[in-house]
Amino acid sequence: MTKFRSLHLKNEMSVANFLANLIGVLFVTKLSGMTETPYPEHFFQNPIVDLIDTLFAPVAFTFVAIMTLKYEKPIRHYLTAIFNQEPIPEKLEAEARRRILNEPFVLIALDFSMWSLAALLYPLMFWIVGAETQVIQRSFINSLSIGFITITVAFFFLEHILQKRLASYFFPNGGLSKVPGTLRIKIRTRLAALLFACNLIPLYFILQLIYRITNPTDNLMISLEQVRSAIFISASMFIGVGIILTSLVSRNLSLPFGEIIQTLRKVRNGNFDKKVRVTSNDEIGYTGDVINEMTEGLKEREKMRQSLGLAKEVQQHLMPASDPRVKGLDLAGRSIYCEETGGDYYDYLPAGTGQRDKLGLVVGDVSDHGIPSALLMTTARAFLRQRFSQSGNLNQIVSDVNHQLSQDVKESGRFMTLFLCEIDRQNELIHWVNAGHEPGIIYDRHTDEFIELTGGGLPLGVSQKSAYQKFQRAITPGQIILIGTDGIWEAQNHAGEMFGKDRFKNVIREHANESASRIIDAVLGGLDDFQQSRQKEDDVTLVVIKIEK
Repeated sequence: MTKFRSLHLKNEMSVANFLANLIGVLFVTKLSGMTETPYPEHFFQNPIVDLIDTLFAPVAFTFVAIMTLKYEKPIRHYLTAIFNQEPIPEKLEAEARRRILNEPFVLIALDFSMWSLAALLYPLMFWIVGAETQVIQRSFINSLSIGFITITVAFFFLEHILQKRLASYFFPNGGLSKVPGTLRIKIRTRLAALLFACNLIPLYFILQLIYRITNPTDNLMISLEQVRSAIFISASMFIGVGIILTSLVSRNLSLPFGEIIQTLRKVRNGNFDKKVRVTSNDEIGYTGDVINEMTEGLKEREKMRQSLGLAKEVQQHLMPASDPRVKGLDLAGRSIYCEETGGDYYDYLPAGTGQRDKLGLVVGDVSDHGIPSALLMTTARAFLRQRFSQSGNLNQIVSDVNHQLSQDVKESGRFMTLFLCEIDRQNELIHWVNAGHEPGIIYDRHTDEFIELTGGGLPLGVSQKSAYQKFQRAITPGQIILIGTDGIWEAQNHAGEMFGKDRFKNVIREHANESASRIIDAVLGGLDDFQQSRQKEDDVTLVVIKIEK
């Protein structure tokens, strides 16, 4: 900002207000002079009248100027700080913003007070010297007319300067409607002022001219000629003023709306960087602020969407890339998340050296779903993989993982259920530990029997002191081991009915002769048919192991 620009900004409101007063005075004086005779000279020979007439204008305008400068003191200090590139104290910034928004109303109030005083002082002055009633009325009406025209013109001038010149310095990021303790120029206020300026004031002024011209004379022809001339001149001037004011109002409304439309088009096309330039504290300004907040929110959502996409990609890479090929076993596993990320987890844990006939398998379910659950699942996966690579029984492995996980979750209330098993083909056994998870299921095709692999134990993360027990059971070729999460049988349709384990078991019966992967496809397909278009509310995970010869 240059020094000249700073000086210009500091005085724009004062100059505009002075011009509004000058327009009001010239307008009324010119029309009055063209249609009425001047005040008699002997009125002003009275010392009191002469003194008041001589001092009123300079004293009144000086008083308005002093009060304006006093009111603008924080505003001027704010602009000086910007010019000098100095840090602006928060208190000064808040006060300057509040005052710049209220300044049009303050200056209008000062103007109207000045001309209201004139409307009382001049009639009193003429009454003292014994002037006629018409002269007293004329001085009263002229002063009020100047006041009305002044505040109307000042309203539009000051608002235009505030929006187009000053607002960008005081409110570079908008937010005018959020400033406390300010009067708001609403759209209906502008339209009411425009109606007042272009209709009511001209009507009032012309009626007064007709009354004052026709009242004192008996010559009808002279009166009609004066009325014709007065109406033509005043109508022409009021039409000119009306065109200017209408143009200002139209510009102050159309430009912000145009910018809002342009910003919304950018948003529609996925560009969230365009901002609405907010320069008013009316409904349009508030709308602009809301749109700017919306675009910021959309930018954050877009960043979050990209982050979720990356998190989904990372989490998917943590899942087994493919099902391992193990002699005598047909394996398949799958997880489907109801959000981009989830808390369900399954993994294959290869046994140590010299134990090729053994395979570790784990299925877990973190409470809730989404990003927090995914983070806890990732942590548990790391703990479990690291601990499983070392020696120890399954129950000791789960106890050690629970101890570590409990320290991380602490009082968060989150936990993770877990089903860890080891399949020993050499001895035809399955060993398992259940930490609060749904029991695994063994389906025997020969006997059409479903056997649950139960076992007590608290979920991981509930208590560091939790103890876990290892169980085992013989397995035979032809059996199918199924380990899943409750997102399968607790899935609901539109009627609120659960899929349930009976439907799940029926699907397994119908497709028991197919491969492990096809069995999973059948279960997931049955879920989709059951839920139809209903949004999934929980993650779904299922691992199928077919025992072969």
